[in-house]
Amino acid sequence: MEQRFPKGNKPRIIIVGGGFGGIELAKKLRNQDVEVIMLDKHNYHTFQPLLYQVATGGLEADSIAFPLRRIFKGQKNLTFRVTEVKKVLPLENVVETTIGTFEYDHLVISTGSTSNFFGQTEIEKNAMPMKSIPEALNLRSLILQNLELAQITTDELAEAELLNFVVVGGGPTGVETSGAIAELKKHVLKNDYPELDLSKVNIYLIEGSPELLGAMSVQAQQKSEAFLKELGVTVMTNARVQSYNGRQLTLVDGRIIPSSTVIWSAGVKGVVIEGLNPQSVVRGNRVKVNEINRIDGHENIYAIGDVAAMITEELPNGHPGVAPAAIQQGKQLAENLINIINNKPTEPFKYFDKGAMATVGRNRAVVDIHKVRFQGVFAWFTWMFVHLMTLVGFRNKLVVFVNWVWSYFSYDRGTRLIIRPFLRGNPELLLETTKLANDETTKLVKDEPKVN
Repeated sequence: MEQRFPKGNKPRIIIVGGGFGGIELAKKLRNQDVEVIMLDKHNYHTFQPLLYQVATGGLEADSIAFPLRRIFKGQKNLTFRVTEVKKVLPLENVVETTIGTFEYDHLVISTGSTSNFFGQTEIEKNAMPMKSIPEALNLRSLILQNLELAQITTDELAEAELLNFVVVGGGPTGVETSGAIAELKKHVLKNDYPELDLSKVNIYLIEGSPELLGAMSVQAQQKSEAFLKELGVTVMTNARVQSYNGRQLTLVDGRIIPSSTVIWSAGVKGVVIEGLNPQSVVRGNRVKVNEINRIDGHENIYAIGDVAAMITEELPNGHPGVAPAAIQQGKQLAENLINIINNKPTEPFKYFDKGAMATVGRNRAVVDIHKVRFQGVFAWFTWMFVHLMTLVGFRNKLVVFVNWVWSYFSYDRGTRLIIRPFLRGNPELLLETTKLANDETTKLVKDEPKVN
């Protein structure tokens, strides 16, 4: 039977999504005379910038996740429910969820973003996204499974598929992920797999534009590429993916990379809830909002963070999908919602750009803070400090710090665990590869096109 959640006398603000923006908004409403309801399909907040470290065995999942209920412990005007929002009914001021319907006076969409495969269904089926903790754990299992299978296969092509790791997308996530896998190869695999021929382990980073880290300075772009090449990553710019069937990736120019591990970080799109004004949805599947984050075509529905596009002359594509933008929008919207409720003037949102940074690996990072740009060891320590301070919860900060210190001095990563075997898209791949490993009559494929 469908549950209903009757609304009281106080103005009700519903926040959909417990990301950076949603959390900041809810916290700023703590002492206000309003009823706040947060809805999220998970009971935890995910620190997405460090997902790649979970995927490559550097951190355990619970060190970058934090219980949402604990964040709002003692906040008497907030109710949290684990549910998935299915639809918004703007004319009725109602949201439909998997646990029933909720009435609202003001609705805030803070659903974030997900991987964008740009309509390429075959790639979506077979490639590995990394936008959530379950996806990062799946990727970790797949990487380790492939390394284990590579120890027993006697087929040359199957071995190449298992030991070629391809990262598609040269933004911060792609750069950091490919660098982390390269360090895994350099410092860990020689100890864990002493019989493995490391020369057969290849990491490719594929970017469609002429440079990596397109939103950063030229110095950062050039230095990040140099860092990756120092680590042994094959950087392929001006390269676009045509197809990927789970066993080989084909580029538009005809080059083929045999690989059973393709990590997709080539783009994101907003998670838009059904029922919103379809004309407000713009490029990147984001919803267009005005200067106070109100969605076009709605009077009392707002959006913040990755899913929101506040389009201006200076920012024709909206604000960048980064944590500082979401946090600042959450803070400002909290003030504006209280002003709206009290019939006071609102203040337009103004974004303060704190800069951009990316790490490539041990003692290697690039940082742009306005006109101040630096790379190398100091940039790496800056990157670590900023990420530690942004993590939610003292325990998480401490655990991550201890893990980083241990890894720095021991050159080791302690969470190389296959908790649950994983098969992505092509379920017969693992079985077929295992069969090849024990089938001495399998014909070796020697004429497979290779990447130059």
